Amino acid sequence: MFSRLGAFLQRAVETQEPSIDLLEAFTEHWKGLTHYYLETTDENTPVKETDIPWRLKQMLDILVYEEKQHPAGETGPCLEYLLQHKILETLSTLGKAEYPPGMRQQVFLFFSRVLGQVQHPLLHYLNVHRPVQKLLQFGSDALGSASEKEEVQFAAVLCAKIKQDPALLTYILEGKNLLTGSPQGDAGSSQDESLATNGALTASPEPDRESSVGDAPCASLAGKPKNSVSSSSPLRKENNLITSLINLCKSQKSRIALKAQENLLLLMSVAQQAAATYLVQNSALCCLVTDHLCDLYSAVPTSADPADILSLERVSWRLQNNSADEASFPGKGSLDAFFSWLDYCDHLMREAHPVVADAVTEAIGEKLFQGILQPQLLQMSELGILTSTAMLTAMVRQISAPALLRELVTFLLGTERQPEAITDSAQQHLLRFQLIEHCNHLSDEISLATLRLFEELLRKPHEHIVYSLVLRNLEERSYILRSQPGQEERSTHEQDHCEDTLELEEDPYFTDEFPGIGFRTCKKPMPSSPRGPARPNEKTDVNEIVLSFLGLVPDEAKTSSYLEEAGYDTYVHDALRLFQECSANISSWHWPQAPKPLEPCDPQAAFYEGHFLKVLFDRMTRILDQPYGLNLQMTSVLSRLALFPHPHLHEYLLDPYLNLAPGCRTLFSVLIRVIGDLMQRIQRVSQFSAKLLLVRRQLMGLVPEEQMDHMTLFQGVVVLEEFCKELAAIAFVKFPPEGPA
Repeated sequence: MFSRLGAFLQRAVETQEPSIDLLEAFTEHWKGLTHYYLETTDENTPVKETDIPWRLKQMLDILVYEEKQHPAGETGPCLEYLLQHKILETLSTLGKAEYPPGMRQQVFLFFSRVLGQVQHPLLHYLNVHRPVQKLLQFGSDALGSASEKEEVQFAAVLCAKIKQDPALLTYILEGKNLLTGSPQGDAGSSQDESLATNGALTASPEPDRESSVGDAPCASLAGKPKNSVSSSSPLRKENNLITSLINLCKSQKSRIALKAQENLLLLMSVAQQAAATYLVQNSALCCLVTDHLCDLYSAVPTSADPADILSLERVSWRLQNNSADEASFPGKGSLDAFFSWLDYCDHLMREAHPVVADAVTEAIGEKLFQGILQPQLLQMSELGILTSTAMLTAMVRQISAPALLRELVTFLLGTERQPEAITDSAQQHLLRFQLIEHCNHLSDEISLATLRLFEELLRKPHEHIVYSLVLRNLEERSYILRSQPGQEERSTHEQDHCEDTLELEEDPYFTDEFPGIGFRTCKKPMPSSPRGPARPNEKTDVNEIVLSFLGLVPDEAKTSSYLEEAGYDTYVHDALRLFQECSANISSWHWPQAPKPLEPCDPQAAFYEGHFLKVLFDRMTRILDQPYGLNLQMTSVLSRLALFPHPHLHEYLLDPYLNLAPGCRTLFSVLIRVIGDLMQRIQRVSQFSAKLLLVRRQLMGLVPEEQMDHMTLFQGVVVLEEFCKELAAIAFVKFPPEGPA
């Protein structure tokens, strides 16, 4: 009997003693920590040389062990003691005082471990989220702080908790209950009551306070005023989770910056619509992200070489900068920093909640695009235009997120989708008009840089780019000569022959005006039957189109046959690869497969090719007088346009047999004029073919370069021949003879 009684008492002791010992041990460690401040007079002793880190570790272990001994959701006496005696409040104050030295790091670590390892929800309690807010407020503003590592760990724990429960966002950023619209106290009332019944201090969240987080521009970006900010009360800049993460993103330690960026991304991808809206309207998130981007852009030296800017490879925000490359050219470090953060913003736009992505995108559009870039692009300084255009080109190359790309396209081209008119080009969209004018600038360097910008734009998978620049002016097909109702769009073989003869007689550039010269020009093959434009089912169409472009350049101006080249097949192979890439980009645009019928089109509509094509065609007419590099870029843009698989573009740019309305021109008709001009020049230059061949060999690097008369002319002829081959190859791959592509 005594043995049974002893066993019972032993079990009772084993059951009750751990709870009593845990609380006593917890309070003993806490009192030991506070006594240090009462007994120690040496303020210079580092915290690591004291017993404070050990005591904090013991307190954490006790809390974790205690939780495992209780059913889920039930608070133990040690946790109640921590909340009742405002231990976290006291620790946040000690961390702010940074006494003893290094205490701030220990406080960050303790907070991170308690919030991360204790499974019981804590951030709802006033005595937890208020010290958390205070701890964030004195987070380091100075780069290179000794506590950066601990700060980013603390922020990571908070972001993970918010990701699990987006309603916690209100407790971290302050404000009203996210889901019910009531003060914060309602959210934690049930848990607070459970603490009160156990004799603990009621941990109800503090009443709604005037929010001091964020700033005015963010409210306007969200489209709504912030309810928590009075219009008459000035906003006070405070540190919170958002500002802490942004500051850590600026850290010179790449691992710290990367960890902060990952957690900011985690925070911005909150799933709930209400949480995302709250994040936009009640924090300075949009402004801070955008301001950092603008600061990095402004830090790029104005003396940066545009060629160096364009030589940068695509930057990834996840990759650490290589310090060995910092001095490869002046300003590379600043450029890497800007494009790295731009790439991060681009990635953020893809991963963030759409509400957050749209708000940040709008902020970037207002502050960076309109506030900084537009004045630079519209300035008069040629060097400034070159640098800003190079930066913009590199930005277009870097951006891929749909929301940010849409904002950029709207900024550059506007939203207008009506056909252009000759009289209103300057009134439609100022920046679009000016950029297109830069393609025809007196400075060849500015023209080259701007043409490179437009080629980069045309590579982007955004339908409005090609529509704004070209397609909106081709919708009505007003470039085609209208016949009487019921007649075919194309004339018969005899009509074509008569009109072609008339055109040749009236064209002063053709050799009919110069009898006896004896040039072997290539005649246009006559179509054998009336047909609609660009019908891929008719095999003769493609063959005739290809032969028309290949036969444009007279034999006296051809050089490829004298050189060992891969031949026409190389052009077809390259065109096929580019056409497949282009087709993949436009796969979701739902373009028509055939041209729009002429019947519903307005017969009275006057045709205007649009500002962009006008400038390109004007440039093409001067191909024999322009620098080699400029000609290459100009023809590259036209080739890029010809690659788009839209029936109107194919018809207008690649069909030599269009019956044009009076005053209209197409790419083929412009080329005909250029060839006529070339024929006149050939007769004025002695040994034209031999000199042209020498220049071609120089351009290929086969012989040393040397200056000669008419160098620009010969280089222009080389580009012209290559361009005609490219157009023939593009027509071939878009509608190959064996069937539709």
